[in-house]
Amino acid sequence: MKKSIPSLATLEQLLLPNATVCINSDNLLASEVPRFSSAMAANSYFFGHPIWGKEYFETSHRHNKFRDRWQAATGSWDNKVVVDIGCGPGNLYATIGGSPRVLIGIDISPGALKMAKECGYVPLLADAQNLPLADGCADLVVANATIHHCDDMAKALAEAARIVKPGGLLVTDKDAQSTALNLSGLGLFLRNIRFFFYWITKSKYYLSLDYRIARQATETHNRKPGDGITPEIYYTTLTPLGFEVNIFPHNHDLGIEVLAGAIGKMPWRRRLLQRLSRINPDTPEAAQSIMCIAQRKV
Repeated sequence: MKKSIPSLATLEQLLLPNATVCINSDNLLASEVPRFSSAMAANSYFFGHPIWGKEYFETSHRHNKFRDRWQAATGSWDNKVVVDIGCGPGNLYATIGGSPRVLIGIDISPGALKMAKECGYVPLLADAQNLPLADGCADLVVANATIHHCDDMAKALAEAARIVKPGGLLVTDKDAQSTALNLSGLGLFLRNIRFFFYWITKSKYYLSLDYRIARQATETHNRKPGDGITPEIYYTTLTPLGFEVNIFPHNHDLGIEVLAGAIGKMPWRRRLLQRLSRINPDTPEAAQSIMCIAQRKV
């Protein structure tokens, strides 16, 4: 039996019948996490860090082109039940805005959820691969820079899809594309020593060692050649579940034009690493991210 939570009574109808939910020691609504993996621990620590989490909130996914791309992909959030999986400290809603009927932010990090609550989210600590929410409960499910942080990307996608109602949308973005990361030879060598070079040259791109270690530990599927997400994961996971799937490989500097098929150009440093790895940086396969817009058939 799901437990009654008076302060969040409006969520009762959105939970699975057998969901076990309680208020935890951080005073957050929390569901059972079957297995708290090392990846979850890393993400919980980094994105909930009082300094790094706040910096991430203020600097990541906040520019106008990102906002325009997402607003075009999702449409208005007004009067909708919206579930943001991997909401972190609240970047997505803080950038897009709107007046959802219910806005649920799901994350594994208590610290990040506390920040997201300040943005207007109803925070819910849960495993993205085992959501306590009911089938078809949401008009819009979003996951920005989330899927590649999960242990099982296909399972996380399937869970996100499960809670989308018929006619609803699932939108994901900013997950590193496998073929863009498949560096080799001199390109891979230069990538691996780049922070040493940044340190020597006192570059603005240099990051402290503790920050780099903590951030890299969150990148569950973005660490080595061949890591990352693929178009096939979207199609093989979502199509059998009754979704019409559209994917848009893109680099990070684009806005609404992504939805018209534009790829854009990544910074010259990344283009050089790809060239040295015999990857053509002007192809869809070389694009940094994939945006997926999937609509559940009625």
